[in-house]
Amino acid sequence: MPTQSCYDLSRRPSTPSFGRIVIDPDYEDEALAIFSKYQSSFARRLKKPEALTLLKTEFGLSEDEAEIMFQAFDKDHNEVLSLWEFRQFYQTIGANAHDMIELFRSIEDGDTGNVDMEKTFDALKTVESAKGPLTEEEIEMFLKTTAGESKTIDLHKFLNLMCRLKVYKG
Repeated sequence: MPTQSCYDLSRRPSTPSFGRIVIDPDYEDEALAIFSKYQSSFARRLKKPEALTLLKTEFGLSEDEAEIMFQAFDKDHNEVLSLWEFRQFYQTIGANAHDMIELFRSIEDGDTGNVDMEKTFDALKTVESAKGPLTEEEIEMFLKTTAGESKTIDLHKFLNLMCRLKVYKG
């Protein structure tokens, strides 16, 4: 299969792409409408308190859950949620934010803050990626790449994994 250069502009996707996640135009408008309600300037950035209020109000998250989502999606760790970061959250987690945290808690290894790998493997058998159900080989690959050298998956890594699965097309 030929490889595509990242500089080949003639082969750009039809929807705007930022990193590996392609922003769907339908989600883009919805995300902008929600984000704009909490904006106090034209900068398209929310300081942490405003971002936490947005996450709690619009997605029904508790203070702790909103903090977890904020930390997971504040990619540059500047204590500000940009519109781009919010769009990534909205398209990949969005309305399922609370469910993602509950899923993590159901597969957590006691109170360690990390998942039990066997429970996670079994749970991922029921998860639909962008291409449909995952094979056991794909699940194993996702778990290994997410766990990395530490061989553990905490909540932030788990949220990242679920985001990758949402857009994975095999």
